[in-house]
Amino acid sequence: MEQLLLNLGFGNTVVAEKVVAILSPNSSPMKRVKDEAKEEKRLIDVTHGRKTRAVIVTESNHVILSAIQAETLSGRFESLTTGEPENE
Repeated sequence: MEQLLLNLGFGNTVVAEKVVAILSPNSSPMKRVKDEAKEEKRLIDVTHGRKTRAVIVTESNHVILSAIQAETLSGRFESLTTGEPENE
């Protein structure tokens, strides 16, 4: 079976069906989620030193930080799962 990969930027991808949520990083609850994931070694940073613009939560409870806007990632995710091209 072919797996659909969500592009997180800088050559990083995640299996789309494993994504539970794509969130904005700026709220207090998201900061707490990031801190807890870092403490428990479940945090994956794919920002390449850039500002975190999206937080992706996976089925395995890993938290991925991306430099791509959450809205852009959501559009990519939707185009993968519906088969329609993303609106840019």
